[in-house]
Amino acid sequence: MHKKEMIDPVAVCGAALIARPMLAEQMDAHGRYTAQCFGPDGELKWEDTIDNLVFTAGKNDLLDKYLAGSAYTAAWYMGLVDGASAPTYAAGDTSASHVGWTENTGYSQGARPTCAFSAAAAGAKALSAALSFSINATSTIAGCFLSTLSTKGGTTGITLSGGSFTGGNKSVANGDTLNVSYSLSV
Repeated sequence: MHKKEMIDPVAVCGAALIARPMLAEQMDAHGRYTAQCFGPDGELKWEDTIDNLVFTAGKNDLLDKYLAGSAYTAAWYMGLVDGASAPTYAAGDTSASHVGWTENTGYSQGARPTCAFSAAAAGAKALSAALSFSINATSTIAGCFLSTLSTKGGTTGITLSGGSFTGGNKSVANGDTLNVSYSLSV
């Protein structure tokens, strides 16, 4: 008997498609304060940076102004966070309720300094110039915050963001000048 070798040719072809079932667009708000403290002699005493928390009330205000078309508040003011204790921040902090931190008002300006922002570019908006606080009391500063209220120590308005210095609380003395810049990116 003769043995035959049989080949059964089978053609196999495969294809695959990898697709993203949905495209996602995300936008997170990230703010950064940069502070420099100069002594009465003009010498730099210290500098630090804060990557801050953008509070829920601030995010909601941004969305309401842009997407819902509600009344726009054009004025923003900067305040200082007191460093007498170790401040803590929460997403739910508001101007009226921020139990983890207090404001430091030991500067000679009669109100919180007014922010003037440059035009947005590449998804970021920054102060056109640093704001100056003329320190008139020896104290400790923990950080900064932004509010729609100019009144020092005031508890109305909207607080956009706040945070503490990365290097810990900083000492300031009567006669010092604290210059602070801010930028927000999305």
